[in-house]
Amino acid sequence: MTKEEMIGMMAESSGISKRQASQALDAFIDNITRQLKGGKRVSFSGFGTFSVSQRKARKGRNPQTGATISIPATQVPVFRAGKNLKEAIRR
Repeated sequence: MTKEEMIGMMAESSGISKRQASQALDAFIDNITRQLKGGKRVSFSGFGTFSVSQRKARKGRNPQTGATISIPATQVPVFRAGKNLKEAIRR
């Protein structure tokens, strides 16, 4: 599903215009991003939790040359599905 398809579904199911649905979706994404940048978690009961995880520095290999390279530590976004979402998918 693309962002445009999601906007269309949101507009249809909520009875608002596509422009309003687009603004709502953009605001939703922007606010989650802002919270994660600030090191906070975002939880939706039954749906899931967005958080930031620290990935340790590690050694890797360049697939073309086989040379060992250093991969620096970094922060990555993580989504953990909630119980209701997991059950809905399994059915």
